[in-house]
Amino acid sequence: MDTAVHVRGLAKRYGALEAVRGIDLDIHRGETFALLGPNGAGKSTTIEILEGLRKRDGGEVSVLGADPHRPTRAWRARVGIVPQTAGDVAEVSVREIVTHFARFYPAPADPDEVIDRVGLAEKAKARVAKLSGGQRRRLDVALGLIGNPELLFLDEPTTGFDPEARRRFWELIRSLEATTILLTTHYLDEAEELADRVAVIAGGRIVAEGTPRTLGGRASDEATVTWADGQERTDTPTKTIAELMTRYDGEIPELRVTRPTLEDVYLRLVEES
Repeated sequence: MDTAVHVRGLAKRYGALEAVRGIDLDIHRGETFALLGPNGAGKSTTIEILEGLRKRDGGEVSVLGADPHRPTRAWRARVGIVPQTAGDVAEVSVREIVTHFARFYPAPADPDEVIDRVGLAEKAKARVAKLSGGQRRRLDVALGLIGNPELLFLDEPTTGFDPEARRRFWELIRSLEATTILLTTHYLDEAEELADRVAVIAGGRIVAEGTPRTLGGRASDEATVTWADGQERTDTPTKTIAELMTRYDGEIPELRVTRPTLEDVYLRLVEES
């Protein structure tokens, strides 16, 4: 597959601190890739280098075929960024700020269409100062999408969203089929819902990479079979259930079969590293 982001041996130091220590990474065009990690792991530094906002100390980086350390205006027009926090534009309306940002791009999306897609159609005339925290976050997403980017950076995009708004946002991201998306989030269910692949960064290194289902050996981890008066960890849960059926007349009481969640695997990987 075509590669949108190609990284080899990425390094960044702050004095004696090695914030990023030899990261290798490939993100394919059209996929949603989640980069997960605790605070201080090197995640934000890595993202800022890929966005062209921070200089690296070593390694090779290609983003949409260009070095982000030497960005051109044409390259920036192909990239959308939704940062964790955005500057204050309190005195303008939602439509005014989205329309203003559209003028920065050679082939922008329709401002009213983008406003509708992020769920702010009813607030199009409202001043930004009057928006709730979740609505302001949706405006940030609209500003990231207005340029029709080939690559979209989403840094904690649903912070402040209520559960219903998060679900609507997930539907929006799924609709961006032609857009490559690099997502950072502390919501593991969000990564599982949206990401084609996931990488975990800890201590400045990538410690695991895979699909949400296979990350860190998750798919092959033992299952836990639990019933009313017992519990068993096993590689063959179907066999265990068949054996239980011979003990009970009818339904097995309170039967549950569980495997480690993505959060379980993530916490284990971070702790081990």
